[in-house]
Amino acid sequence: MTQSPREAVLSQISDSVKAISGLPECRTVTKKMYCNLVRRVKLLSPLFEELRDGEEEELGSDIVKGLDSLRIALDSALEMLKSVHEGSKIYQALQVDKIARKFDLVTEQIEAALSQIPYDKLDIPEEVREQIELVHTQFKRAVGKMESLDLQLAMDLAAAQMEDDPDPIIFKRLSEKLYLRTINDLKKESLAIHDMVISCSGFPAGVPEEYFETMSFLLRKLKDCVMAENPVPDAHEADKSSIKHRSPVIPDDFRCPISLELMKDPVIVATGQTYERSCIQKWLDAGHKTCPKTQQTLLHTALTPNYVLKSLIALWCESNGVELPKKQGNCRNKRSGIGSSDCDRAAIDALLQKLANGNIEQQRAAAGELRLLAKRNADNRVCIAEAGAIPLLVELLSSLDPRTQEHAVTALLNLSINEANKGTIVNAGAIPDIVDVLKNGSMEARENAAATLFSLSVLDENKVAIGAAGAIPPLIDLLCQGTPRGKKDAATAIFNLLIYQGNKVRAVRARIVPPLMRLLKDPGGGMVDEALAILAILASHQEGKVAIGQAEPITILIEVIKTGSPRNRENAAAILWSLCTGDSQYLKVASELGAEEALKELSESGTDRAKRKAGNVLELLQRAEEVIG
Repeated sequence: MTQSPREAVLSQISDSVKAISGLPECRTVTKKMYCNLVRRVKLLSPLFEELRDGEEEELGSDIVKGLDSLRIALDSALEMLKSVHEGSKIYQALQVDKIARKFDLVTEQIEAALSQIPYDKLDIPEEVREQIELVHTQFKRAVGKMESLDLQLAMDLAAAQMEDDPDPIIFKRLSEKLYLRTINDLKKESLAIHDMVISCSGFPAGVPEEYFETMSFLLRKLKDCVMAENPVPDAHEADKSSIKHRSPVIPDDFRCPISLELMKDPVIVATGQTYERSCIQKWLDAGHKTCPKTQQTLLHTALTPNYVLKSLIALWCESNGVELPKKQGNCRNKRSGIGSSDCDRAAIDALLQKLANGNIEQQRAAAGELRLLAKRNADNRVCIAEAGAIPLLVELLSSLDPRTQEHAVTALLNLSINEANKGTIVNAGAIPDIVDVLKNGSMEARENAAATLFSLSVLDENKVAIGAAGAIPPLIDLLCQGTPRGKKDAATAIFNLLIYQGNKVRAVRARIVPPLMRLLKDPGGGMVDEALAILAILASHQEGKVAIGQAEPITILIEVIKTGSPRNRENAAAILWSLCTGDSQYLKVASELGAEEALKELSESGTDRAKRKAGNVLELLQRAEEVIG
């Protein structure tokens, strides 16, 4: 029997609501967003139960249209919630800004659909109507108000990636926050990463494949942390010795199409197919100009390392007790626990030859490989710099190929972690070219250019040179227009540069204060901490103080002093003190807006610096009252 449009849409919506309501508990960094969305959807179920169980009268076309929009929105919500529950926890932590935006878009989609449904035309009980209208109001309030992100988690992830020997306590915190607390949790995480990479034939669109190196490293370190905390093996570990005596089935994706053996050094050819390097090189050396698998003619013979697949193979080997494939022509990796580095200078020299004399594909591949080598450990950074890579990478900053430019600037970022390399990079004339990438490169290149400038500006003399090269205006542009990660990279670079007084003037004249105030007024944007820190350092300069005052910040500063985090309250009090010192007008405004009560509370419960600043402003307010009295 054919269903009517009314029955069909109500049945589909009911199925979606049931599926969402029956989803398991979320154990990822997005748990709060996940739970809030599931809870709100559950509250919608009485509406559809009433409509489905009510009289068989036909619904108006406008009602059916609204319900169909809601069906589509709920299907999107179900798909996203499933992907969050089943996906990699590490990937979600690294991409939490983007995932938060997906939750916001789904919330917006559901709210828009609910707005299309004319509740007054529905034959439903009053209490059901009131509940649905209340839920609709909750969805309205949730739109555009992304959950504030975990700053400690972001700091721990950054430290884990950038430091050569991160503090074990960092991985202990990450293990807890990512819900990766047992070996079984880590095994499931490894499978989730494997499924994600295979299903996407690489990595999700818009995500650099170098992410996989980071994810693999974090997974290994978290496993070390869990093993240290739980030395008694669980069932999985107990079976590991027996696994070694079995011959696990090698996934087809991990076999070379030529040799059918497990790949040790997978590389990608022009057609996009992946082969074991030695096998495809023999094929090419024999004079073949085609792809062995597809028989297509190769447009070029450059071989690009498939780092994602290589790391995936390493994870599979470790999980199945298979001896890891031997690395060839690379520096040994301290992070993998292999021991001290013994750099293969010949392999690096070969990469430098490609940088200097290769075609564009060879340059791109060589720069990408150096980028990853420089990220892995401190010894690689020394080796690569000593081999003379830095001047060649600086030249590639001007490459017309966007991907080559991204690789070059990111390789320099990774090399700059070494203090000695900072000077070599600057002496190679890199600063103007990095600033040019910051102005004109792809978004990824711009973000990494900002991070490179931050790294170089650790040395005081470089702060002057970077500011003089015109870096501040494009950093402000990135602060306004960048991705969440780009905004944070820009903010950290700007903050460091503003330690030099001359750069404060440059920033104020480049109109940095208005975008900072917009960030300050948008708690959902996740940039309040950075905006306040930069404003606090600007407020110590007269021109900065004037510019901040023109933005009428007193109201928002008092609100932060009342409700912000300890560090933000401290910075807000410091800005307020700078504005009020020697200016009776600001004192009057602050007094009228009730600053005194908030400052008294801060002077008792804030950080030491916050207490001092709050006390200073209170003293100014009391003097002003005495003068008026």
